[in-house]
Amino acid sequence: MIIRSFLESDERAVTRLWDEVFPGEPVWNDARESIRRKLGHQRELFFVAELNDIIVGTAMAGFDGYRGWVYYVAVAPEQRNKGIGAQLMENVEKALAGIGCPQLNLLVRHASIEAASFYRHLGYSVEPKICMGKVLNTMLDSVQDR
Repeated sequence: MIIRSFLESDERAVTRLWDEVFPGEPVWNDARESIRRKLGHQRELFFVAELNDIIVGTAMAGFDGYRGWVYYVAVAPEQRNKGIGAQLMENVEKALAGIGCPQLNLLVRHASIEAASFYRHLGYSVEPKICMGKVLNTMLDSVQDR
């Protein structure tokens, strides 16, 4: 297995993986739109795990100068518990540390006990914070216009 930067030719495989791993995503998390936005900003922080020429995992990170964030950590269900997710996260952590990022944050959906357990195993802990969000119409409009 290799971990490498995302290539435009990976889009179809990545969207298929995300559809499988993240079913029922809201419209503002459209996979193709998320990829398009990421390729316009810090594309070097978008990684795929490839096994026998097949995309089996992804991790997308960002750094705003203050904190790092990781998104779309996904591993194909049939490839889980083989260290792929841990290797993707290690790659993200090294890349962010290499550009001066002091702390990495991530969000886990409330219902995703398996994911929370995975991150705890990697040394992440629940912080006493409240996560809040707001859908901006401009994002939603760009997805709906397609």
